[in-house]
Amino acid sequence: MGYKRKTWQQKLETSTNLPKTLELEPTFPCYPALNKMGAKPGDSVVLAPGLEVNTIMRQVPKGRLLTLEEICKKLAKNHGVDYCCTLTTGIFINIVANAAEEMGSNVPYWRTVKNDGQLNDKFPGGVENQKRMLEKEGHIITERGRKHIKYYVKDFDKKIISLV
Repeated sequence: MGYKRKTWQQKLETSTNLPKTLELEPTFPCYPALNKMGAKPGDSVVLAPGLEVNTIMRQVPKGRLLTLEEICKKLAKNHGVDYCCTLTTGIFINIVANAAEEMGSNVPYWRTVKNDGQLNDKFPGGVENQKRMLEKEGHIITERGRKHIKYYVKDFDKKIISLV
């Protein structure tokens, strides 16, 4: 009997042993990103389950945007800790997007952009799909680069929804 690959929805629903709170150590994969945000060794960090990321991503209204940093701030506040693991949360953002596409759910995952307003090439349909969806909602998308073109939401910082 062969291995049956999990669906995105199953991956979203099976966040084994999460949430988990840890003391930040420099050896953690998310340490460099958290350190840029002001975290120090010993600060409390939560690894939150995917369903919590899903719940947060559902809350973004049309015309507004969300970033990994805003999701992490909300998760940290919800769990009463200093920070949230950006690596785990980033993985769950992609799982939420793919599960939403797979199930035809109403999670507006395309409204989640990178911390600098860049579109996410790992979302279903790549940046072209996210670009199309955001433009349909009135956002202006700009290009940067010549060889490796990246897409950004113009004035994205004015459209970020604050959840904390």
